[in-house]
Amino acid sequence: MGYSLAMRHGFTLPEILMVLAILGLVMGIATPRMVALRDSLAVEQEAHRVVAAHRRARITSVVRGRPAVLTVGPDSMGIRVAGDPADTWGAQGPAASGVALAGPIRRMTFSPVGFTTGLSNASFNLSRGSARRTVVVSRLGRLRMTYP
Repeated sequence: MGYSLAMRHGFTLPEILMVLAILGLVMGIATPRMVALRDSLAVEQEAHRVVAAHRRARITSVVRGRPAVLTVGPDSMGIRVAGDPADTWGAQGPAASGVALAGPIRRMTFSPVGFTTGLSNASFNLSRGSARRTVVVSRLGRLRMTYP
């Protein structure tokens, strides 16, 4: 009986090394792009959460007929209606998702007609890795996101 290809089981060392080299190249190319995509999605999600919190505070002040204060910081976001002993709504801030929020904690007061009062213009600069988004809030309540 001679050697037959039908009886060969397994892979040779050069075959395994070739597959590992190809996998290493593919992972070396794909990993940075996947990390950048993950960062971009996290920043986008947190920007939308800031926009949603702003809209929720505005609606809350109109529905309740009392001023409402929206507080946005790196660790938490919250809405407190005037006269209430505790926050009406609260959520984790962008830092919980690993997204940095530049600048100080911002407080915006909404009047019962839905407009902000005082110095309520704000820019929220969110970043993670190379991904960046800015949420710009005007005094009249207009919101826009910029993509640098």
